[in-house]
Amino acid sequence: MFTDKVARNFLVVLFLFVSAPAFAAEDKLIKLDTRPGVSVAVYYMKRDGATATVVLLSGGGGGIGLKKDVPTSTNFLVRTRDLFAANGFNVAVVNRPTDHELDYEFRVSSEHIHDLRQVVAYVKKDTGLPVWLVGTSRGTTSAAAAGIAFGNEELAGLVLTSSITRAKKIGAVASLELEAIRIPVFVLHHEKDSCEATVPRDVPRIIDKLKNAPVKKLIMVNGGAGASGDPCEPLHWHGFIGMDKEAVDLIADWIKNPKG
Repeated sequence: MFTDKVARNFLVVLFLFVSAPAFAAEDKLIKLDTRPGVSVAVYYMKRDGATATVVLLSGGGGGIGLKKDVPTSTNFLVRTRDLFAANGFNVAVVNRPTDHELDYEFRVSSEHIHDLRQVVAYVKKDTGLPVWLVGTSRGTTSAAAAGIAFGNEELAGLVLTSSITRAKKIGAVASLELEAIRIPVFVLHHEKDSCEATVPRDVPRIIDKLKNAPVKKLIMVNGGAGASGDPCEPLHWHGFIGMDKEAVDLIADWIKNPKG
């Protein structure tokens, strides 16, 4: 005979057993055919009650460290995807296309913009919610280039974190035609970022060139702890190490209420 305590424990275990597959089913890897013979994998995290969808664009070569169809990269945006979801967003973590590493030149190419347009179209059709592009490091080149190319109806806004500022780099954000962007833009940067491609003192130039963005905001942070390794990698200040939740909350709060 079951005691009340045993019965309660049994019901809890049964609930978890039945519910777990449903929760897991919300997160899945999808593959979108974006160009002839080319596909882009997207780790898609759909949430009940979401108010918007954030499309996360990592830096480097654009890979997200897929293992058994789950991202494992330590890239700032990849490792914080659950924090974005916890803030009430659907999340789409975008992998590089099957035909190309995402070097600087390719990130401003028409092919890459086409790929991103297909990703945005998919999540927008699937949810009907506003879509924000969120890029970090080289991902800011992708996000800014897409913001320039896309119409206002496709995107709700852009978030640029650890932006590429070095003028000699193809696709440096301030070198792009930012005047063409007519959607809200949030720029987040770490004061201690010592990567040669993302120099903090040059970040205000991005804001200056966003002349037609209806709302724009720059926040320089100085938190975190435990920076180590290459200063251009995600475990350094460049990747907001030690302040994941604080950084994501700043982004999420601004997306929910964009203001200058």
